Amino acid sequence: MASKESDKLRTDKTKELISLSASDFIDLQHAQEILDELRELIRFHEHKYYVEADPQISDYDYDQLEKLLVRIEQNYPQLQDPNSPSQRVGSDINQDFVQREHTYPMLSLGNTYSEEELLEFHDRIVKTIGDDFSYVCELKFDGASVSLTYLDGKLLYAVTRGDGTKGDDITANVKTIKSIPLFLGNHGYPAEFIMRGEIYMSLEGFNKLNEERIETGEPAFANPRNSAAGSLKMQNSSQVARRPLNCYLYAIISDDLASDSHYENLKLAKYWGFRISEHLKKCKDIGEVLEYIKYWNIARKKLPFDIDGIVVKVDSLRQQKQLGYTAKSPRWAISYKFKAERVSTRLESVSYQVGRTGAITPVANLTPVQLAGTIVKRASLHNADQIEMLDLHIGDAVFVEKGGEIIPKIVGVKLEERTTNLNKVIYISHCPECETQLVRMEGEANHYCPNENGCPPQIKGKIEHFISRKAMDIGFAEATVSLLFEKGYLRNIADIYNLEKTQIEALDGFREKSANNLIQSVQQSTSIPYARVLFALGIRHIG
Repeated sequence: MASKESDKLRTDKTKELISLSASDFIDLQHAQEILDELRELIRFHEHKYYVEADPQISDYDYDQLEKLLVRIEQNYPQLQDPNSPSQRVGSDINQDFVQREHTYPMLSLGNTYSEEELLEFHDRIVKTIGDDFSYVCELKFDGASVSLTYLDGKLLYAVTRGDGTKGDDITANVKTIKSIPLFLGNHGYPAEFIMRGEIYMSLEGFNKLNEERIETGEPAFANPRNSAAGSLKMQNSSQVARRPLNCYLYAIISDDLASDSHYENLKLAKYWGFRISEHLKKCKDIGEVLEYIKYWNIARKKLPFDIDGIVVKVDSLRQQKQLGYTAKSPRWAISYKFKAERVSTRLESVSYQVGRTGAITPVANLTPVQLAGTIVKRASLHNADQIEMLDLHIGDAVFVEKGGEIIPKIVGVKLEERTTNLNKVIYISHCPECETQLVRMEGEANHYCPNENGCPPQIKGKIEHFISRKAMDIGFAEATVSLLFEKGYLRNIADIYNLEKTQIEALDGFREKSANNLIQSVQQSTSIPYARVLFALGIRHIG
């Protein structure tokens, strides 16, 4: 990439542009010149931050560059560019995804789970091309596959795997992912080529997203992989832009590649601006491949994202062509899958939680067991269909996995240990809190308690959501809500604004000063912008 000297020149230019305003332009030509400089600078800073992890300016200065870009494009709509960095923010317009055929099919990889099967794969290759070849080993990222087409250095479109021959055009959503270049830097890339990669969500980003969802009363996502895939299929790209998505690219396809080596071509792609994994390794023989797999089977636990295996490829493109394909997968590549961590324990009981929307979540209570470095006592059962599919009985010996999951899940039952006196788990018909008969809406997996104005967890959940930091930001704790509810002072969100200082002072742990602070916090919430008030009301399907 650029030298330190040119990096400094760009940083100085950044400071110069930040001082401009959208009205500082003499004419259309001057505006175009500034736009070209702005777009180039923003692409440079995006690459430094999201690909090289080496930011050159502060977040504030970067934001100022983006804001200036948007203002100029708004003032001069005729100068807008579909590949401008301003497109990263996404659009509020809902879209129906159109299908687009893959120029080159996106085939699946064959899977292997043992060293013996991998050696059999190696022997088949040797029989076809001899033993004069190298392998490339890559981490198998656990996310959503994407195919990116570039024309003259610009992103043309992005397509999901789909059925391998055609997929959904998700270009608008992919443009919001800042580690994917919209416009390539440097030189030497083919006029037209395709990059294949995996869009994923980091563990930190996934956990933060789930914390936000739980705080707003929404169900937590099961794992980063599903979260990433679901985010890409959202109809509103401005919502996708708020998801912590990232991307690694692992293959380049073109009739005009500079090298016969897959490994060398990826190094070139990194030079052009693509985010290529630093853990890529060229191996001279199958022994080095096995060492790589052995290392990452342990080291993967320290990665900031999920992987579920290692991809092993023959390096030479000429030899890849010689080996060819089956109907479903290439003969020159294979996926070595790590075994998910699994333990056996006893299902002691099933309890049911009621959310603020009335959604009922069944939870398996387990005999405590060590799994993936933590003690697991509970596992989500998701819904009635999951319980029925597993055919659970109280007292069953069950298999629990984490694997790529953050939340432990039951994946099976040791039927050989089941005795005849165990009772089958029957999903409840009435709310465990208020005994109202549950309902299940057509097309939905969850059961709901419809008694939203009389069911204690729903009432307290709505109040807790209303006062939360991203909503009305009132200085209550959950324990305070429970105390006020038990005293009968809070029965709905309107009651918050009728609270009296004497009522609060009477609660355990409160004194005059803390009561005053709480009353003051309630009063300050009346100046919160209406958009946050609407969010605080927690109306289902309205954000």
